[in-house]
Amino acid sequence: MTMFLAALIIVVAIVWAALAIAREIAAARASAERGRTVQLLELFARAMAAADADPRALLVWQPVARTARHLFPAECAALDRAAGSVVPFSRERLEAAHAKWTAEWLAWEHAHDGEYKLKTAAAEQELTASGGSPVMRARLDAVEREKLERYQRRYEEYIRVAKALQALAQNLEAS
Repeated sequence: MTMFLAALIIVVAIVWAALAIAREIAAARASAERGRTVQLLELFARAMAAADADPRALLVWQPVARTARHLFPAECAALDRAAGSVVPFSRERLEAAHAKWTAEWLAWEHAHDGEYKLKTAAAEQELTASGGSPVMRARLDAVEREKLERYQRRYEEYIRVAKALQALAQNLEAS
């Protein structure tokens, strides 16, 4: 009987120790997951701030966010639940970035137009004052070329980024 009681005490002690170890392992895993969630939140906060400042930042940060979401699905799901939307870039945030990019383009276009109207008027005035000098005619032509070249470069960038932002929004819907 004493042998049985001793064996029973040993078995109970082993089971109790195993359960305590299992609880500690589970607590460590939960703590590590919370730590990764906080790290992702810090990373995504920087991404969101960068994208708010410049919509082009989304083109860099969205692939990073997609990779993080793939590597840490549980942590990202926790962030999504807490935020009530996809973290860091919901469809609404992508649409807002596209709208901001378009508004910035329109403001730039307006400023560009005003700047070159002034440059063209000054060059035309100098051309008239010079009596049609070939040098002043060349200067006026150079202003027109510069205006067009600058516009084309900026427009190409606008279109490239706008299309990329639209593609990100469409890819978000598909995933």
